[in-house]
Amino acid sequence: MRNNIVYSGADELTYEIREIVAVAKRVEALGVPITWENIGDPIQKGHKVPMWIKEIVRDVVMSDDMAFGYSPTKGVLETREYIAKERNKNSEKNAAQFGKGAIATKITAEDILFFNGLGDAISHVYSNLNEHVRVIGPNPAYSTHSSAEASHASSPHITYRLDPHRNWAPDLEDLRNKIKYNPAIGGILILNPDNPTGIVYSREVLLQIVAIAREYDLFIVADEIYANIVYGGAVMTALADVIGDVPAMSMRGLSKEVPWPGSRCGWIEFYNTDKDPIFARYVKSLVDAKMLEVCATTMPQKALPKILSDARYPKYLAENNLAYDRRAELTYKTFSKIAGVTCVRPQGALYATVVFDEDALAPSQALALPNHAVQKYLEPLVKNIALDKRFVYYLLAATGVCVVPLSGFNSDLPGFRITLLEPDETKFKKTLDTIAEAIKKYLKS
Repeated sequence: MRNNIVYSGADELTYEIREIVAVAKRVEALGVPITWENIGDPIQKGHKVPMWIKEIVRDVVMSDDMAFGYSPTKGVLETREYIAKERNKNSEKNAAQFGKGAIATKITAEDILFFNGLGDAISHVYSNLNEHVRVIGPNPAYSTHSSAEASHASSPHITYRLDPHRNWAPDLEDLRNKIKYNPAIGGILILNPDNPTGIVYSREVLLQIVAIAREYDLFIVADEIYANIVYGGAVMTALADVIGDVPAMSMRGLSKEVPWPGSRCGWIEFYNTDKDPIFARYVKSLVDAKMLEVCATTMPQKALPKILSDARYPKYLAENNLAYDRRAELTYKTFSKIAGVTCVRPQGALYATVVFDEDALAPSQALALPNHAVQKYLEPLVKNIALDKRFVYYLLAATGVCVVPLSGFNSDLPGFRITLLEPDETKFKKTLDTIAEAIKKYLKS
């Protein structure tokens, strides 16, 4: 073309979670049935939304014509007021629990901005950030965040390490040093509960991260989409309960816990916009950007308070979390017995991550494939790729199980992520056993 029309950060936009689907579809066409363990969509995996939630959505559609119209730019006022009221009530409760020194964070409806899902929110957060400012995030990273941040800066995402040998605890010394010696870093990203590792950050760790942000005059982005998907005795501490006077934002949504991923209904809660004029101006830029799009989808916003405030909702959440807990325990028991890998028991979100030991993988390893056509297709794909991706491709071609390599999560740790979503626990156990046997054979080959 006359001009190079390609954005300088285009090469940073990768999403292995969906990119592997094309490979799986080709393998499927060659005669290998696929077990999909690549994406965190409970509906796709067979989760049944209860009738009472469907009835709430139906009633909104049938009784409220405004559900078909535009909402205010920030979102439906009654919904934002509901969210603010619940946030403030929970913050006051938790501040009272922890006593002296604990401060309840207060927000109003004006501190909430709706988006068409958190993918939309994430895109806005980074694309409206000054191009010279970086946000440091965890390693492994959730690729929507890491790709969007890297694309905004036209440079690889900067990360701090999560340690699989310390229950995926964040390396706070690594975080501090990278912030100290890279003045371009203006923000810290946390995912709590975390995707892909399934860890839930302790209150103490969060307080230390907040202290680092305060010391270096940074803001915090907390992706809390899995805030109510916690199990195994873990306690989820909301950023609002520890943030104090540090500028920050929390990302929330309906997609995982209802679950309603097709609603594309997410929001950001902004904290302490009055504490820093630069942060306040940045938040205004997000509102202005959404205003240019008019607003986020109205109907799910109308349904949100009715679903979340229903007396049946807490029990429904608890039952779902018990199921995730059982699958997390089964996953941990399956993979913790295998030499050459590490698996930390998840306590939140919808995933488990398996990490290969250092030097466990080699470019000569392989699995027996079902037919010549699959072998012919696979051989060129596994040349000169990350070793964990090579294993994932062989696993897919040999067994039909589709997982995501950890290298696809902007990580230097070799491994893979599996979901905890399969509702048929006999089938889920069979999938785990299939992967476990494949790992043993692969490492011995």
